[in-house]
Amino acid sequence: MSENSTTKTKPSFGTLWQKYGTIGIFFLLLLVLIIAKPSSIFNPDSIPQILKQSAVNILLALGEFFAILIAGIDLSVGAVAGLVGMLTAKMMVAGVPLPVAIIGGILLGTLIGACNGLLVNKTGLHPFIVTLGTQNIFLGLMLVISDSRNIFGFPVSFSKTMSSSILFLPVPVIIALVAAIFCWFFTTKCKAGRNIYALGGNKEAAWYSGVNVNLHTLLVFMISGTCAGIAGIVLLGRVGAAAPTAGTGYETYAIAASIIGGTSFMGGKGKIPGVVIGGLIIGLINYGMTALTIPSSYQKIVMGALIIISVAIDHFVASKK
Repeated sequence: MSENSTTKTKPSFGTLWQKYGTIGIFFLLLLVLIIAKPSSIFNPDSIPQILKQSAVNILLALGEFFAILIAGIDLSVGAVAGLVGMLTAKMMVAGVPLPVAIIGGILLGTLIGACNGLLVNKTGLHPFIVTLGTQNIFLGLMLVISDSRNIFGFPVSFSKTMSSSILFLPVPVIIALVAAIFCWFFTTKCKAGRNIYALGGNKEAAWYSGVNVNLHTLLVFMISGTCAGIAGIVLLGRVGAAAPTAGTGYETYAIAASIIGGTSFMGGKGKIPGVVIGGLIIGLINYGMTALTIPSSYQKIVMGALIIISVAIDHFVASKK
């Protein structure tokens, strides 16, 4: 054997997990569901239903991805989605033109995210504390604005659009995929996206390299708020009413989808395609447990266990490097 020849080394568990872990979990869950109840998968309505349930999770997870990418977190994404949905519903019922109401709702999400980012920058507190506080503020605002009642009476065109399909894909899924493509382009092709990775990898080193830490932190939470705002409008169209408790608990799904999708809680590591698959996994779990008539309370147990297992594996992989 010549000196220039190289010997192939067996890939480590960490390498295999990073490459195939998320997709492996998805197919494993799919196999379990097929074995447990084949009729729940092999019917014309199953795939669209799973995709519809996944759309909101994917949108929220995309925003959560950026917060976790800088070694932070955004616990308010579910509440932001609910609040934006409530305010958008109020605008539509008040007679505001549909395009104006939708664009206004998305911009409100961006503004709310900017408030989170400003609070993180100005107080110096960890995003966990800030967004835990704003989460409760937003939930309270929903109750005040709605007077603790559901809001109905949307334009027929809105409900019809959100329940329709284009080329066999439900509109909410198309919205989620378009958002994912934009996020993928931003993280891979834009300097600001690469700076966010650098910020999450080493905040001090990023600062010494000329990265404006406060500006990029603000940008991260604005993206999170925007994605949550879009998710709130999609959720509004799916449910058909703006409930004062809408979005409650969805932050758990967003965090689970992002972490299962390979985003590291330590920051600086993760990819948008993995987050999309993570959102599909959460949708598949929700659909599967409903199909198997398992009480919804057990879904929270499964989500909590998945988060712990995924973070534990991520920590194990990082410690072996």
